[in-house]
Amino acid sequence: MTTPTHKPPQLRLEVPANLSAIYANAVVITQTHSEIFLDFVQIIPNNPNARVQTRIAMTPANAKLFLQALEQNLDRFEEKHGEIDLPPKPQSLADLLFNPLKPEE
Repeated sequence: MTTPTHKPPQLRLEVPANLSAIYANAVVITQTHSEIFLDFVQIIPNNPNARVQTRIAMTPANAKLFLQALEQNLDRFEEKHGEIDLPPKPQSLADLLFNPLKPEE
C-alpha cells in the first residue's frame, strides 16, 4: 500500500503593475527583542546624507530564513557567473592608530 504524498500548495505571487524597483547600495540592520529591521539605503558619493529607500521589518526566524535563501541564491549566481569580488574591508580607527604601517609591495 502506498501512502499519498502531500505537496504544499503552490505560492502564486502577484506583482502589481505599478510596482517600481528601488535601488539601494547599502543596508543598515538593527533589531529589537522581537524584530529585525532592514533599512535599504542609497548613498551618493560626495553627499553626506544617505536616504532610506525602503524599510523591511521581520521576525528573527523569518530573517534567518531570508539569510538562508539569499545564501542559496548567491551560490547559484556564483556557480553561473563566477565568484563575486568584494572590495577590501575598510580599516577601523583602531587599526589605523595601533597597527604599524605596512610597506607597499
